[in-house]
Amino acid sequence: MTVSIGGVFPVLPTIFTAAGDIDQDGMASVIDYAIDRGVDGVVFPGLASEYDMLTLDEREAMISFVGRRVAGRAHFVVGASGNGLDESTRLATAGAKAGAVAAMVMTPKSVGADTALLGAFYTALGTQAGLPLMLQNAPAPMGLGLSSAQLREIVQATDAIRWVKEENMPCGQRISALLEHRPPSLLGVFGGAGGRYITDELARGAIGTMPAAETPEIHVALMAAHRAGDAEKVRDLYEAVLPILMMQAVFRWRLTKEVLRRRGLIASAYTRAPGPELDAGDHAELTRILARLER
Repeated sequence: MTVSIGGVFPVLPTIFTAAGDIDQDGMASVIDYAIDRGVDGVVFPGLASEYDMLTLDEREAMISFVGRRVAGRAHFVVGASGNGLDESTRLATAGAKAGAVAAMVMTPKSVGADTALLGAFYTALGTQAGLPLMLQNAPAPMGLGLSSAQLREIVQATDAIRWVKEENMPCGQRISALLEHRPPSLLGVFGGAGGRYITDELARGAIGTMPAAETPEIHVALMAAHRAGDAEKVRDLYEAVLPILMMQAVFRWRLTKEVLRRRGLIASAYTRAPGPELDAGDHAELTRILARLER
């Protein structure tokens, strides 16, 4: 059965110890914090989870862990992007067993940009996984960066895809183009890209957002204001959180985990993925940003 979903679905980071091992206590703390702050659901594993730094066994084990921890308190969307049909099926099936309501799957590079082949891929995956699917359209090099016309062809080719997560730039224009000639089976479009373009995405008809997990309460308040039709409050909240969104765009997982560490939710901000490190000046800037957010 396809569940109606929408709203705020943060992509959970994978929390590691200082030695680089998975920290289940830290994961549990972040999951509980997000749910207690009123998110509509959580996503794991996604790009913000460093999923490509996890082994397939680690992903499968943590999908089970996340499902048990969520325990029906919010919707769970399993990230099932993989190297091909077998790998994505394995992850989506693990998500179904863990209580996930949908599987988010990035367009696989192994299939390429041929829309007929991609339609066949998602059809087969939906049949084998037993979950409705969300097509993630990520920009290159992680994804294929498909056009709205290509997405429409793929969605029209299969009943398995019920949602699209659009984060190929410019996200808002692409959401409008997809919804203008909306395939009947498409239930809605989510915004991505860390929530950096959320006001434009919501104004164009997005039903939800999938930001990082460091400030869930702000995204929840923003979504509540949007649902209430309070455009000024939406803009005020967006402008308040924009500095940390811009910093997160540079430092990605490190910024998210450093904020979670400072909030006392995790012990270590260790990341497996490569990327720029925060220096003393960056830490000072983050301190200023967080102080303003607290006010």
